[in-house]
Amino acid sequence: MKPLQLIWTMAMVAVTVAACNNANRRAADDSVEQAQDVNDTSAMVNEQDADFAVKAADAGLAEIELGKLAMEKASDERLKDFAQRMVTDHQRANDELMTIATSLQITLPPVLSEDHVDKQRKLRDKSGDAFEEAYIDIMVKDHDRVVSLFEDAASDARNVELQAFAAKTLPILKKHFEEAKILRDSISPVDTTTVQRVLP
Repeated sequence: MKPLQLIWTMAMVAVTVAACNNANRRAADDSVEQAQDVNDTSAMVNEQDADFAVKAADAGLAEIELGKLAMEKASDERLKDFAQRMVTDHQRANDELMTIATSLQITLPPVLSEDHVDKQRKLRDKSGDAFEEAYIDIMVKDHDRVVSLFEDAASDARNVELQAFAAKTLPILKKHFEEAKILRDSISPVDTTTVQRVLP
């Protein structure tokens, strides 16, 4: 192959690889937004209910994927057990939500949103104590948000199936939230050794 042809071929390969990477990134960027756009015209529920279903599914996918990562990378058995519960409970909830969404013609995101992809990427780069502390911190923050999401749907959703799903799932999410806080405090306890007591 002539040098010019070789350079041209290598350039085309580089462009193709970059395009594929951008397409994958766009899919993650837009997974929630794309589902919401489709639901604007096809869902058999109002926009607020459809948005709840989309956000709940995205949150569930994140807990499943991050849980699998923690089962692989964590060394603390308590964390591994917690991560296994995240995978099991959120998979069950997402399967139930998918059944409801299908009956209501609600499109759910097939992949994680970019926000969750970014968390997953950063977490994957950590190891040891740093990984465990970061994982459980994410679990506390994410469950805080998702509990609020489900509380709103349990009281305000107009569709009875989605409202019942939110009400049924909410106690499980609250339990996850409390467990995550206890784990976080035991893994990263407040350091009292540096506090100096002032003697009278």
